[in-house]
Amino acid sequence: MNIKFLKLSAKTQDDLKVMSAHLQDSITQSGNIVHLIRNRIFLIQFNRFMWEDVEKGVFRKNKRILSVLKFENVLSVYSKKLDQNKPDHFLDFLAIESKLLSDKSYEIILHFAGDKQIKINSEVIDCFLDDQGEPWETKNKPKHDIFDE
Repeated sequence: MNIKFLKLSAKTQDDLKVMSAHLQDSITQSGNIVHLIRNRIFLIQFNRFMWEDVEKGVFRKNKRILSVLKFENVLSVYSKKLDQNKPDHFLDFLAIESKLLSDKSYEIILHFAGDKQIKINSEVIDCFLDDQGEPWETKNKPKHDIFDE
């Protein structure tokens, strides 16, 4: 089997949009999130749904793979509605949002279901997404309701 592992680098806000699309519907646990303050690095390990594989054909099997999202040059990290005392708590990833601040640093917000957020303040956009290990098949394909009832 010829598997192409995802290895992405983001240096711009547009690059982050591409990463966001690849990470949509990924899941993680609170215990898989680390901020290395002295090293100015922020890491999250995701169980990523492989949208790029599904889009190759209707008869492809749904797969997930472990992926690591890494931010460098991090100044600070804040969270909203995340209980860091529950490392087994699951988080459903939605999107990455970024904006340039007046001091020329960046605010990068990772959005999760349930209005949970992680806000990263960074000197520059210096981000990497890297698949790890082998993918596995999953029966469930994420679904999105367009309209709320």
